[in-house]
Amino acid sequence: MSITGNQLVVKRADLSDARIVSLDMPDTPAPGTCILRVDQFALTANNITYAVAPEAMGYWNFFPVDEEGFGRVPVWGFAEVIASAVEDIAVGTRLYGYLPMATHLTVEPGAVKSGGFADAAAHRQPMSPIYNAYLNVAADPTYSPDREGLISLYRPLFTTSFLLDDLHRKHSAFGSTQILLSSASSKTAIGLAHLLHSNRIDDVEVIGLTSPGNVDFVKGLGCYDTVFIYEDVPSIPRKLAAFVDMAGNSDLLRAVHGHFENDLKNSCRVGLTHWHNTQPKLDNLPGPQPEFFFAPSYAQDRLAEWGGAGFNQRLGAAWASFIAMAEGWTKIIEERGPEHTKERYLQMLKGQIDPAAGHMLSLHG
Repeated sequence: MSITGNQLVVKRADLSDARIVSLDMPDTPAPGTCILRVDQFALTANNITYAVAPEAMGYWNFFPVDEEGFGRVPVWGFAEVIASAVEDIAVGTRLYGYLPMATHLTVEPGAVKSGGFADAAAHRQPMSPIYNAYLNVAADPTYSPDREGLISLYRPLFTTSFLLDDLHRKHSAFGSTQILLSSASSKTAIGLAHLLHSNRIDDVEVIGLTSPGNVDFVKGLGCYDTVFIYEDVPSIPRKLAAFVDMAGNSDLLRAVHGHFENDLKNSCRVGLTHWHNTQPKLDNLPGPQPEFFFAPSYAQDRLAEWGGAGFNQRLGAAWASFIAMAEGWTKIIEERGPEHTKERYLQMLKGQIDPAAGHMLSLHG
């Protein structure tokens, strides 16, 4: 007997070439493995960042496929154990973690604890261990079934927001008096803006940069002091500034550096939501050299300093504050079926998603 399902595979050299492909696997797990039914997952601009990030980060390596040149874009969501050959993992266990856009996934649990496990599959070990952890929802005090959408949409993104906030606090906003966030409508930027706005660093202003179509939405959030469209970068007050680049648009990066020059005290590259214009073009940039912020590495440093309990306490307090705000404006849209998943992926790729929408998807019909 076998399990028959679906998966969304993408051509790595052309992200618009997305295909629904059948997924066939044995229904009996090999010793030491479990079969997960991938129930639902969030699709955000962050997933596009995974697809266009440098090869060295290994995002395509988590969920490989047999066809050369193709892969599965990782997502965050919920799955249920439907078959287990691991003594300490029961069928029916519900998990939150890193998943492929597929109906099923086989994992090889290692270091099993009451709170969950890490996938010990050999091909996943070269990448950051943060992405290999699967959390048992029964051990998560913040979990409730009606919040699965909010958790999937925001938890991985907000952790990056939290770490970026800590980076700027650690360095006293790099001596700036304003922090600029590009792709201000993105969920990671909103999380960071909320933290910077609700707990100021020396009265530093929070400025959002966005496209004309998203201005009203970004202003309505209440966590940006001022909002500019990208074309108006030259009109931003020329004061000491730090730049957090969520867009990854090389033309915007050059415009910000060209406007502020040496008044730009730090330039931090995070996301690549403008994936179609990410050619570096970093030669002869005025001001500081942009540095890429890799959240898992920064998190490991903070875990070493604060300990697991200290890290979780700080993150938990920040999360509680943010999610109360996000719950008020997020429109969660749940859709099922492979064609819906493919359509939403292509829309996200083109930047055609309403920033207030939170898309929860499933390849199950």
